[in-house]
Amino acid sequence: MTSTFIWYELMSPDRDAAIDFYTKVAGWTAAPHPTSETETGPYMVLSREGREFGGVFGFTDEMRANGMPPMWVGYIWVPDTDAAARQVEAAGGAVHRGPNDIPGIGRFAMVADPGGALFYLMTPNPREAPPPPAPEGSLPACGWHELYASQGEKAAIGFYHALFGWETIREMDMGPMGTYRIFGADGEDMGGMMDKPEQLPRSAWGFYFNVESVDAALERVTAGGGEVRMGPIEVPDGSWIIQCADPQGGVFSLRSIER
Repeated sequence: MTSTFIWYELMSPDRDAAIDFYTKVAGWTAAPHPTSETETGPYMVLSREGREFGGVFGFTDEMRANGMPPMWVGYIWVPDTDAAARQVEAAGGAVHRGPNDIPGIGRFAMVADPGGALFYLMTPNPREAPPPPAPEGSLPACGWHELYASQGEKAAIGFYHALFGWETIREMDMGPMGTYRIFGADGEDMGGMMDKPEQLPRSAWGFYFNVESVDAALERVTAGGGEVRMGPIEVPDGSWIIQCADPQGGVFSLRSIER
């Protein structure tokens, strides 16, 4: 199996308000996981068209005391979390939590690349039954993954290639903003990497979630107390995007095939 993003998790200072916002904006559903309890209540599982793809949990007192910002973090499948965590450290990254077991789920670690962008490593337990098939013609919950790299996109692809085997599919010249590097595996696009813009406080992964229409979603974002920071913009593959922040300040993007 190719190492790719398999889960998306929102850490928010107001879990319930965040769930209310995203379910209205993106049409997702949320339900408590039957066996996963956190310090701030049940772990809430997000689904799109009946397929689970992510979760939400609230801030702990420690997170609040440390001034942690709300954020989306992605889980990347690896065959051996412990080995991958050691490789991250050896390559100049950091291990912030774990490796630990999630009973009945798998083994994970929260890590950061050399530029500080956070992500999870995840080795899931074998499943007794496969997930339900995606509805015909449906899109995945997340349609694009974008890295803003303080160490530069060229150094970033070297790190992720060594760790996951990701490769440059093609490059796009963005003028003064540098190169936009589209990466993937087995010839399939997975996302893009670019030098971190000066206005961003730190390196980070960004996620573009699929919706039917960014124009309609834009109205729901603002009606729900969120902020549209850029767009709608048509991107080279012909799809449309908007970049947003939720009412708690968590950054996310939306993408649609038709505007």
